Amino acid sequence: MGFMNDKKAKKIIRKALKALDKKNFVFIMHGGSFPAVEGENTGFGTINSNGGKKFIEYAQDLFDAIQMGPAGKTKSSDASPYTGTIFSNNPLFIDLKELTTKKWGKILSENSFKEIVENNPNKNKNKTSYSYITNKQEEALSEAYDNFIKLNDKKLNKEFESYKIQNKNWLDNDSLYEALAIEHDCDYWHNWKSETDKNLLNPKSNEEKIEFSKRIDEITKKYSKEIDRYKFIQFVLNKQNEETRKFAKDRDIKMIADRQVAFSDRDEWAYQSLFLEGWCLGCPPDYFSKDGQAWGFPVVNPDKLYNADGTLGEAGILMKNLYKKMFRENPGGVRIDHIVGLIDPWVYKKGSKPMPEMGAGRLFSSPEHEFLKKFAIPSVEDLDMEYTADNEKRVKNLTDEQIKKYGRLIEKIVIAAAKEEGLTKDSIVCEDLGTLTNPVAAVMKEYDLLGMRLTQFTVPTEPLDPYRCKNITPHCWAMVGTHDNKPVSEWAKSLVNTHKGYLHVKNLVEDLYQDEQNPDEIIVRMTKDKDFLKETKLVELFACKAENIQIFFTDFFDMSETYNTPGTSGDKNWSLRLPDNFEQMSVINLPQILKKAIISRGKDFADKNKKIIEELDEIK
Repeated sequence: MGFMNDKKAKKIIRKALKALDKKNFVFIMHGGSFPAVEGENTGFGTINSNGGKKFIEYAQDLFDAIQMGPAGKTKSSDASPYTGTIFSNNPLFIDLKELTTKKWGKILSENSFKEIVENNPNKNKNKTSYSYITNKQEEALSEAYDNFIKLNDKKLNKEFESYKIQNKNWLDNDSLYEALAIEHDCDYWHNWKSETDKNLLNPKSNEEKIEFSKRIDEITKKYSKEIDRYKFIQFVLNKQNEETRKFAKDRDIKMIADRQVAFSDRDEWAYQSLFLEGWCLGCPPDYFSKDGQAWGFPVVNPDKLYNADGTLGEAGILMKNLYKKMFRENPGGVRIDHIVGLIDPWVYKKGSKPMPEMGAGRLFSSPEHEFLKKFAIPSVEDLDMEYTADNEKRVKNLTDEQIKKYGRLIEKIVIAAAKEEGLTKDSIVCEDLGTLTNPVAAVMKEYDLLGMRLTQFTVPTEPLDPYRCKNITPHCWAMVGTHDNKPVSEWAKSLVNTHKGYLHVKNLVEDLYQDEQNPDEIIVRMTKDKDFLKETKLVELFACKAENIQIFFTDFFDMSETYNTPGTSGDKNWSLRLPDNFEQMSVINLPQILKKAIISRGKDFADKNKKIIEELDEIK
């Protein structure tokens, strides 16, 4: 659509969004999905690249922010960004091209860069080459580090030394793990043969502390170069990230981070004394998984979150530092994936299935559980024992004091971190999709947190469904789909000429076309016309009362591929990229969608905004 290259058209669209009471219009795209410019496609996207900056310029004047995916370092065997590290960032987001320039003293040769681009197996496809670039990026960054040492640039050296000191509290741990991964030829610490190395940062006696300290000195000396290289890579990435944020800020684009509920293997090793031994985080059985979802992620020990006097304990301080770093680096805010996992997490015994009959339960909601009762906030009397442990309504009674206890982590860590970095709690985007337990719903209400409304999740047979247009309230984020959903084009395609599709269409017409004289004809047309159904689903998004709108890149660019399919594995997941020629791609007809959204609000509202409707009609 031409409007993306037309500043005047974007201005009209912004007026329409304001008329519809939209405060934020945010584009969602994970880091690896950013496009490349010609001759620079290494096999993985990054917003730090020339392609990334080109997209920022493309998005300016229309979007308020770009929401990224988790930015942590991932394993070579797993591309999922939701298993990344909590402090170290992913080296794949370093723009290698920049390291070939004078700015960095040409520490990476042009030939090395060109070779990576030329041999990228997906150079002509809008897909990442994860395994390929993981190896090639490591080789390129090793070359860059060696040349950086030879270069001996005083200014860069001073910046690097300052960076190491400022980030010592986590950088030393993560770089030590890197050295041990090399020592054991394995980046999964559970498979290391040395029990000492497995517990280097978790001594259980003074004798072990002395012994482990000697081992740390030994590894640090043996792998001094590798450790320093790891720190250098994080330094380069941090420097590029800062410059990109400034580039975006100058164009009125903010960044929103994504904080996964998980802790990576590297983090589990470094902070294992803060986790609940023998327990893992997961999801209870549901419609999609009869045995539940055994994620295998460690569970933060509640006893380590707070001290007896209510102040933050060691684990609480760690988590607050994490959130402070995220808010500091992302002034647009932080999306928290699976907010349930912070407020009322489902935990299970390591080696067992996450099922109630196998000892699983809610960490803070199981007063009847032999082990978990020590962490319970409600009493047995507060439970409806007719429900099983996984039922969201099981906690039937909640006092104000109990709600505050459930919300302690949110109040004392997340909200406090945002405020200390100069942001408000509205900068916290809570992924609360699906069924919420009563305690989670109570905490969301108590702290007036911004949750999500995913219109694809509408249950058409439920008149009061919270994801339906007429039921969506202003104080939330609304979107058609996330990274785990089919693009809206495929959603519509799957529903045409089906009974379920008819039910969705009937509701859409009831919510959006109430003033039309021929609603039945519209229903008949929409049940058969996938393009009309898709467009109407997008109209619904902007017509709803939500003040904050997000749109995933596959929906905005009208793509048909799905980014990630939950419950499946393989190269198809997490690999989709925005094509390099994105500026020539068709996008959703936003002017007409907004026009119809305004009209759907009723005759009086449309008459009030008649001039905007006319201006939208003129956009080509």
